[in-house]
Amino acid sequence: MSGGVNPIRITMLGDSLTAGYGLRANEALPVRLQAELERLGRPAVVTNAGVSGDTTADGLRRVDRHVPDDTRLCLVALGANDMMQMVATDRIRSNLDAILEHLAARGVPAMICGMRAPPWFGLYAIAFDGVFADVARRHQAALYPFLLDGIAMNPAYALSDRIHPNAKGIEVVARRLAPRVAEALKD
Repeated sequence: MSGGVNPIRITMLGDSLTAGYGLRANEALPVRLQAELERLGRPAVVTNAGVSGDTTADGLRRVDRHVPDDTRLCLVALGANDMMQMVATDRIRSNLDAILEHLAARGVPAMICGMRAPPWFGLYAIAFDGVFADVARRHQAALYPFLLDGIAMNPAYALSDRIHPNAKGIEVVARRLAPRVAEALKD
């Protein structure tokens, strides 16, 4: 990124998966996504607005403070902690709607990075899994259906807690996510 032109800013508003829980700073998803975008010829600065433990309600409380005004695309990567706490899906939907409304009011386009509940969550999983596409459709936002696509529940890509991705897992996530982010930037 040279030539004195201000680089495109992408902000990841998320939880521990964004913050880089259990990883070195240079292994966190925003850093790896920035490297993948550079590799694809779409240089950008990816700002890490992830806070471990955050739910969609927490993200809503801090969206205006933590997403800089010059953000060209906000990746909303929240919902995993809501799922772990089995927050009502109507509440999750309402929080995500409000986050996207706050961003839209500021002229910041959004991309929803969805989550999926494990099948043993039963009927809750079905309701939860549908929230992200529904919100993206209503707000005409880009959608990446499942942030952990390709690595979820694979011990080779997990930290010892068997929940959070290790550095190898984050590399896979960044490699899969980057083309979709580049596409969303074009729109």
